[in-house]
Amino acid sequence: MKKLVVYVHGKGGNAKENEHYKALFCDYEVVGLDYKTFSPWETGPEIHNALLSLKKHYDEIVLIANSIGAFFCMNAELNGIVDKAFFISPLVDMEKMISQMMLWANVTEKDLKEEKNIHTAFGEDLSWDYLCYVRNHRPEWSIPTHILHGKQDNLISKETIELFKESHNATLTEMENGEHWFHTEEQMRFLDNWIKSYLK
Repeated sequence: MKKLVVYVHGKGGNAKENEHYKALFCDYEVVGLDYKTFSPWETGPEIHNALLSLKKHYDEIVLIANSIGAFFCMNAELNGIVDKAFFISPLVDMEKMISQMMLWANVTEKDLKEEKNIHTAFGEDLSWDYLCYVRNHRPEWSIPTHILHGKQDNLISKETIELFKESHNATLTEMENGEHWFHTEEQMRFLDNWIKSYLK
């Protein structure tokens, strides 16, 4: 039985981060997906086509997706392609995230509609087309999913994660000292043990 793990990185990450997971999935081939686009209407189809092509060669595909990578995957129509997913600090409600950034930047919906694109002082671009897309395209996600969330995550609230968990029958594990970006030795050890607990 040929088994594959596909890792989809978050913003600022890269496909080479997949190397970390090879020791955890000894019976799987592990690859990183280095997507080239950065909007859900482009990146969703890009991820879909890549995994659909891989599906022809494997009996099982496990997805590991980080932050906005999870959002892109949920917009990729992967039901029936992926067998199981691990989401790390997943951005599960993009509309709420955009609304939050608009508050930070003191940008109203009227401003954004008129300007179309607004660059913020904290380095993020706000886009009217992006906001409209996420409002009009609610992802259909029925893949068995395990979620890891840090209690110190300053981007995604526990309430948002809980709502997603309940509506998608996912499991949720929280780390007391976890941040949005799991990167310290303690956090990565916790992440590894979380994955191992679902591989038994």
